Amino acid sequence: MKMTPAALALAVAVAPGRPFAQQTPLASRIVATDSSAYRPLVAVHAGAGNMAFAGLLSRGAIGPHFNFLHRGEIPAGSSIGHHFHNTVEEMFVILNGEAQFTINGRTSRIQGPAAVVCRMGESHAILNSGTETLQWMNFQAASVAGVSDNFDLGDDRVGAALDAIPTFMSVQLDRALIRPAGARGRRGAPPPTPASTGTMSRRLFAPTVFRSAWAYVDHVLVAPGATSPEVAHESVGEAYYVLAGSGTVKVGAETAPVARWNAIPVSLGETSSFTNTGTEPLELLVVAVARDMETKTAVMRGAVRP
Repeated sequence: MKMTPAALALAVAVAPGRPFAQQTPLASRIVATDSSAYRPLVAVHAGAGNMAFAGLLSRGAIGPHFNFLHRGEIPAGSSIGHHFHNTVEEMFVILNGEAQFTINGRTSRIQGPAAVVCRMGESHAILNSGTETLQWMNFQAASVAGVSDNFDLGDDRVGAALDAIPTFMSVQLDRALIRPAGARGRRGAPPPTPASTGTMSRRLFAPTVFRSAWAYVDHVLVAPGATSPEVAHESVGEAYYVLAGSGTVKVGAETAPVARWNAIPVSLGETSSFTNTGTEPLELLVVAVARDMETKTAVMRGAVRP
């Protein structure tokens, strides 16, 4: 099937952009969400209506198998149509409202905030079935570094039959499910100290969920006045998105401020920690991608602890 102009625009958005080099000042690597910079598109992957988005992090931002983080809005009644990716996988995130997600032709209604994994080789779509504009994100990682693809099915999913219980993997971004420090079990995270006991985390998706070099997805809370344990990114790079709150991030010897709806890339070979300087919890969504498929396999087998 011929690629639609909107699908082509999404595919092109994977390619441009110089990776965030470690030599770039930390403050310049942090990207704020700016809706005025969103690019409007119609019939994305042969979907209904329109949407708008911008690329926050581009290919290579945290490692060779990371393709992008897109951030945008999907108006009520609009959709990203039913399509496949055979070399990459994605995670759609909605921060509000509700949406009908389709995976492999089965559709269910999901309330936001939530995340749905679109694994490599599985067809997927999203329709804004609510009354408010969806705040939407899409992360993409590749099985082969530097490669992306798509195949549209010409199906906007409007009027699709709904399953009461989803037949696909989804999670709610629910703070009440986040556990005390140590839940992430990552290498380089020392026992809690007085400055780091205010960090809690939840593993949303484990390494075994993904078929690509995607390593895991975490949901983290840092309490006001607390600092998260320093993490050494020896085997995985991480992309952080600030869901709420404010504070600072330290990467190596540099420190920079972060705020709600900022994206922060941390590359292989770096160290990172967050400090909450605000009065409300600093809430982070963390996407980790392994150095390569060999490293990802070692992570799954427990030979390498991220």
